[in-house]
Amino acid sequence: MTVERVVRIVAGTFVLLSLALGVEASPLFHNVNWLWFTAFVGANLFQSGFTRFCPLDIMLKKAGVPTASR
Repeated sequence: MTVERVVRIVAGTFVLLSLALGVEASPLFHNVNWLWFTAFVGANLFQSGFTRFCPLDIMLKKAGVPTASR
C-alpha cells in the first residue's frame, strides 16, 4: 500500500467516524462537537490539494511507507 492510499483511507475513516459521533441521528452519537473534527479533516484535505503539505504524508514517508511511482 502506498502513502497516497493510506492518506485517503485514514481521511475517509476520520470523516465517517466523526460524522457518526457528531450527528444526532446516529446510533453512535456522542457530542455535536465531533463535527468540528470533520471540518478540520476537510479543511486539511482542501489545503493539501493546493499546497501538497500533509502531516500524515510526512509521517508515513518517514516510517518507510512507499510512495506511488509514476
